[in-house]
Amino acid sequence: MPEPDPAAPTAPALHGIRVLDLASVGPAARASRLLADYGADVVKVGPVPRRGGVQIVPPFHAYGGHRGMRRVLLDLKDDDGRGAFLRLAERADVVIESFRPGVMDRLGLGWPELAAVNPRLVYCSTSGYGQTGPASQWAGHDINYLAASGFLALTQPRADGGPPIPGLTVADSAAGGMHAVMAILAALVRRSATGEGSYLDVSVADGMVGLMALMVDEYLATGTEPHPGHYILTGRYACYDLYPTADGRWLSLGAIEPHFWANLCRLLDLPRWIEHQTDDAVQDEIRADLRAVFATRSRDEWTALLAPADTCVAPVLEVAEIVDDPQVQARHAIVGAEHPTAGPFRQVGAVWAGSGPLREPVMVPDVAATHTDDLLADAGYDATSVADLRERGVVA
Repeated sequence: MPEPDPAAPTAPALHGIRVLDLASVGPAARASRLLADYGADVVKVGPVPRRGGVQIVPPFHAYGGHRGMRRVLLDLKDDDGRGAFLRLAERADVVIESFRPGVMDRLGLGWPELAAVNPRLVYCSTSGYGQTGPASQWAGHDINYLAASGFLALTQPRADGGPPIPGLTVADSAAGGMHAVMAILAALVRRSATGEGSYLDVSVADGMVGLMALMVDEYLATGTEPHPGHYILTGRYACYDLYPTADGRWLSLGAIEPHFWANLCRLLDLPRWIEHQTDDAVQDEIRADLRAVFATRSRDEWTALLAPADTCVAPVLEVAEIVDDPQVQARHAIVGAEHPTAGPFRQVGAVWAGSGPLREPVMVPDVAATHTDDLLADAGYDATSVADLRERGVVA
């Protein structure tokens, strides 16, 4: 892979695409950050704070959640606030919202109203369970979508026998955020051919069912219900597992293919197990031997010996370790950033294929800053009208 040139004059993939994002956190907010990393002009649309009130902002957003974005505050319960949003939507390519089903319709800002002012608009509603169905009004978070999709039931249980709490918001990030981005990009491609906009009903729970397709399809085809330890990917065999090392750390082993397994057994001086990789009768014995051998050296010593030797071994790294990991550094996955009040810091860069390297330091806007005047001027408001809206608390 050639070294990226931060000075290269490459136009971002989504240059010229404007996104109005009504989400503050969750899957839709993940989607808007991805779109911004691809060069879209993302405008965060937030509520006007109540007079004398304190606006609560998740700490994450103060340090990069709004990277590459602008911000406008509108009172969407006010007729003039709704009017301002409709004016902004006339010039937008994408609207993302994550309210409960029906809220945007009640505000008069649903798909019919926005399509009437901008037939080319891609309107993406992102919700936990979708706009229809008996669970559509349920509140939920990542752990709920993982539970409702079968993901947690397939994961190795904790000591008390219950499902574990995952260390990453897989549902919000992949089944929701990436799902929304994929749908939006497909809709933009279709629009380029037809000139027509689209309404997208993005359900995080649907996305999780899609991520579970390997196991769900197996069950539908065979009638055998998957469970922890049922399959090679859920812990049935010793060749796909996690093992402690002499320093109290862990190694991941994913030697599924027989030749990778054979390489590992030879390097560990365990050649007797080469022909028994998937022999259910001896899996406990194989695991015991692997644990005994791995307990003789540190995690990093084993990694140095095994990882380059076609064994499908990798260290289990802590978050504090990955940010300085040589592979992560070589891929420019961590970048320097600058916040107007917090100063310099580091954050995850635009790691998505085709998003291009970010110029460093990445300038992260103050989450309290707004671009209301510029955005409303672009929508056709004069300075007097904006001042009147601000005085009446309609915009901020």
